[in-house]
Amino acid sequence: MSDCGCEIETKNRQEGRVLIALLGINLLMFFVEISFGILADSNALIADSLDMLADATVYGIGLYAVGKSALMKLKAAHISGIFQITLALTVAADAVRRSVFGSEPESILMISVGLLALLSNLICLQLISKHREGEIHMRASWVFSKNDVMANLGIILGGGLVHVFDSRYPDIVIGLVISIIVARGGLHIIRDVKSERKN
Repeated sequence: MSDCGCEIETKNRQEGRVLIALLGINLLMFFVEISFGILADSNALIADSLDMLADATVYGIGLYAVGKSALMKLKAAHISGIFQITLALTVAADAVRRSVFGSEPESILMISVGLLALLSNLICLQLISKHREGEIHMRASWVFSKNDVMANLGIILGGGLVHVFDSRYPDIVIGLVISIIVARGGLHIIRDVKSERKN
């Protein structure tokens, strides 16, 4: 009975359910944040919405990799890392554009949507926490969820600073910080993939 593969099948089902939940939450929050980010004229919210989209892609790729070979899981994680870095560069470019051409971020919307996103990501973090020491596609999901919580706290802080100083620059700075967090997460996963391939 020990060779029937039942434990692996159960593990795959558990991972699949978690990734489906994470995918759903992140896709929903992408649409919420991109809509309110545009409405609030906020680089930080748009940055976080793109981060949510990147994460949804990571979870979708991870879901595809569940039950696949170790090589397929490495490829899935590597693609996830590259996608994260690409989106981070897009956000950084938008921050530069806003610093040159100006913007008028709405602090109350930033804080409100930031709180909603924080709640969503805390739920995601709880869901993925049992799998954070698992295979590489699950470790990648843990890294991204953890980074998201930090980004959400940054949005809330940025919204407060926009309100206090009546300036767009806290929003731009937080957007840049989020892009750095996202890029670091992507680089972390790529390094992890390279390390796994050597072993």
